[in-house]
Amino acid sequence: MSTHLVWDWNGTLFHDIDAVIEATNASFAELGLPPITLDRYRELYCVPVPRFYERLIGRLPSDAEWEVMDATFHRHYWVLADACRLADGAAELLAARRAAGLTQSLCSLAPHEQLVPIVAAHGITEHFLRVDGRTGASTAGKAAQMVRHLESLGPLDPRQVVVIGDALDDAAAAAHVGAHAVLYTGGSHSRAALESAGVPVVDSLAEAVEQAERIVS
Repeated sequence: MSTHLVWDWNGTLFHDIDAVIEATNASFAELGLPPITLDRYRELYCVPVPRFYERLIGRLPSDAEWEVMDATFHRHYWVLADACRLADGAAELLAARRAAGLTQSLCSLAPHEQLVPIVAAHGITEHFLRVDGRTGASTAGKAAQMVRHLESLGPLDPRQVVVIGDALDDAAAAAHVGAHAVLYTGGSHSRAALESAGVPVVDSLAEAVEQAERIVS
């Protein structure tokens, strides 16, 4: 069997970290919190996202605060996302794998109803067997979603699956289903944070694919 890749979207295939920082700071402003830098964001970011806010402000946000911050973030983010692009080399890598008869899919915590059209707008939907976004609560992690994603793909040996993402949650989700992971430094975490997962960490998506093939072969 050949390697099946499960790609993450935000911060991996989609280079949106600047939009994320701007939208995050807009949500902080709603509660009178100071803005955060990219380096600080990458140092502290984690999921579920309320835990990230706890690291910043020393406590979990209340339900009312979370609703305000979450709504503000998404209101700003989806406007800013229109100006974002795919990560360097992403479209070419996806097309090359599909042309070679290799399989890949997309599993993201972005809301499904918004993920599908933005992936289509970038002209890459045809390269994936499935595109699955989040359909449940925005505070959920990725492990349960990864289970459903792989089940929807049909018979698939998880030992032949490599998750490529930019967050520790991607590595945890891969481990949860018995798959491998490669983490990419272009998104939400610092290299030091990613390396704590004990999986390969790379600086480009081309390196990620090379590592994935090496892991499974």
